[in-house]
Amino acid sequence: MKPFSVGNLVVGNGDLTIIAGPCLAESLDLCMRVAEKTQEACAKLGLPYVFKASFDKANRTSGGSVRGFGMDEGLSIIQKVGERFGVPTTTDIHLPDQAAPVAQVVDILQIPAFLCRQSDLLEAAALAGKPVNVKKGQFLAPHDTKNIVSKLESFHSNGIMLTERGTTFGYNTLIVDMPGLEVMRSYGVPVCFDATHSAQRPGGAGTATGGVRESIPAMVRAAVAVGIDALFLEVHPDPDNALSDSATQWQLDRIMEILEPAVAISRAL
Repeated sequence: MKPFSVGNLVVGNGDLTIIAGPCLAESLDLCMRVAEKTQEACAKLGLPYVFKASFDKANRTSGGSVRGFGMDEGLSIIQKVGERFGVPTTTDIHLPDQAAPVAQVVDILQIPAFLCRQSDLLEAAALAGKPVNVKKGQFLAPHDTKNIVSKLESFHSNGIMLTERGTTFGYNTLIVDMPGLEVMRSYGVPVCFDATHSAQRPGGAGTATGGVRESIPAMVRAAVAVGIDALFLEVHPDPDNALSDSATQWQLDRIMEILEPAVAISRAL
């Protein structure tokens, strides 16, 4: 295992790192509220916490869906949250030329699942000097991620993590291959489980992505039992009215329902 440092914590050293925040940086107030409550929950359970929000949702089902408020405003929100609560931050990038400016603000660069094989994007992210978290494409087998790790290592990435977020199973459906987590982890890098995106039904709501929110706790328990280094959750105080991923973001005031069993299982291992 090759742990990496991010802010004041280490990912892959045996602790279960929580990466959580709203899907989209909808506003500074929203992000502050989510970060405060999530940090409190993580502190109560002794879990390291990384704040996550997206400044741009470039992959939306419909062209009419909200994407965000631009890189400058979105990054400003994320930076202020990190400074306010003293926590590391992460966000996703979609183009190679975004890597360097985003890396000046956040502590981990995230590569979206649909872009996980884009060599130019992986290289730019690695050269930006921050750890890189790659979401496994819904179209990839777990053993295909070995090539992603090899690419990033060839680009001398300063830390690598792979994230499972479900695999396409027919139309509008995802399943999670739990033993695949062990396959991904066998490549010597920390592995994260993205519970909320794994509950999605891509395009299942016509002009938006649907999902089965109540399946999230069971998937979290299963993934932690298999063995993961980080848990990724999108949380929101009012998921049904969120500007993106409204079907699968987890209710902020119910976050302990996810974290308490997860930490119990993790420590039992």
